[in-house]
Amino acid sequence: MSSTSDPSAADGHHDLVGQPHDEQREGPLAHAEAEAARIREPGAPLGALGPRFDRRSPFLIGLAAAAGVAVTYGLVLVLADLRGVLIVIGLALFLAIGIEPLVSWLVNRRFPRWLAVTAVFLAGLGVVGGFLAVAVPVLAEQVGQFAERAPTYLRQAVAEQSWLAKLNERVELRQVLEQVLSGSAGLVQAGLAVFSTLADLVILLVLTVYFTVELPRVRAGLYRFVPHSRRPRTILISDQICVKVGGYVLGNLLVSLIAGALTLVWLLVFDVPYALLLALTVALLDLIPVVGSIAGGVLISLVALTVSVPVCLATVGFVIAYRLLEDYLLIPKIIGRTVRVPALVTVVAVVLGGALLGVVGALVAIPVAAALLLITQEVVYPRLDRA
Repeated sequence: MSSTSDPSAADGHHDLVGQPHDEQREGPLAHAEAEAARIREPGAPLGALGPRFDRRSPFLIGLAAAAGVAVTYGLVLVLADLRGVLIVIGLALFLAIGIEPLVSWLVNRRFPRWLAVTAVFLAGLGVVGGFLAVAVPVLAEQVGQFAERAPTYLRQAVAEQSWLAKLNERVELRQVLEQVLSGSAGLVQAGLAVFSTLADLVILLVLTVYFTVELPRVRAGLYRFVPHSRRPRTILISDQICVKVGGYVLGNLLVSLIAGALTLVWLLVFDVPYALLLALTVALLDLIPVVGSIAGGVLISLVALTVSVPVCLATVGFVIAYRLLEDYLLIPKIIGRTVRVPALVTVVAVVLGGALLGVVGALVAIPVAAALLLITQEVVYPRLDRA
């Protein structure tokens, strides 16, 4: 049966597929070809939609389950490989949301959005650039002095029979640190680490700029994924979360600047070496909630010990006093009114965030906890109360 002798079969088979078209080549498919020609209609040239598969079929259930496991496993592998990139992207979005209150404040005062974003970033870069122009020569000198004297400080620290000396005997801490500080291998590794960090910072800055400029479109695009009936409520809750993130980011930066400035004044008054370097380190560490200010306080107290024991004790007192000032005055006034996270939740969130994502996790832990608390209070609790 050729295509010319059986017009119904010919009509069921496309002229540009599988020619020549005859029964000898098709065999059992000839009947299906004839049926294909029969079901063709002017309104449905490819035939009407057939019956659905039986979703309760054991084969389909097993196939769907296996496919779900395979897809989930593949996604886990992909996320693990892209972990570093995803952290940078997530941090850029987090910073963009944090900057958004300033941008929106300018937009509300009739600035075009592109001009508002440009003004915010130029102001930020101007502050950082001005600080670096003044501080880099001093920092370079102090870092060089510290690198030269660090082995001497370490030898003096482990000269007595203390716990540090015992640790040195077990793990050869002094030799390792001296090699890192003065060896060529250590310098190469340090250079690679600095280059990698600078590259990540440049990528982070570029992504933050793009996210900030396109945040209204990103926001609208994400809300489109929410069903229409739930969209208004989602907008209210999500915008409130963004306000909390923005308040936390800007408030945390301000508190860290205050910590660095007060530390610099204290160290200069008591002539503690590397004052600017230590103050900058304290400001950066203070960005990390809970543990950052403690680590910075321990650091400056140890360096103050090189001046004298009374100066060290006075510095310990200063650290404790500032920690109380920060916890009970600065944070409640600057951050607390916006974020409103209980102390216990703050500590647990910082510990979990640090364990999962390191420093970045600790930085974003509190606003994430605030967002989860808001969702719990506005969504979870009301549903449970009505259950």
